[in-house]
Amino acid sequence: MSDEPKFLRLTVELTVEVLDMDALQAAALAEIRHPEADLTDEERTEQAELVGSDDSGASALQWLIEPDHVLALVDHISEIEPREAVLGVEPSEGPSDEDDEEEHHHHA
Repeated sequence: MSDEPKFLRLTVELTVEVLDMDALQAAALAEIRHPEADLTDEERTEQAELVGSDDSGASALQWLIEPDHVLALVDHISEIEPREAVLGVEPSEGPSDEDDEEEHHHHA
């Protein structure tokens, strides 16, 4: 076995339904305003405006998910070491039907 490090990238696609947009945005704003958030006043204002103007809720949700939560998926596996968690949130058309699912796998 070579000494070269081997990396595996896990991709998880999770579709969530926003049940209460106002509450979601309020929760995100609370995070942004939190004294321990590592933001300048200017950044806080900018992020708050971004969350408030994004009516998909994606910007808000991004503030509420901690990369550590994702690392919990693999924390119990001692044979691997998590190195990086990158999260993107974007608007979705909703859960995909099984038929659509097939098509997604055949992109060239």
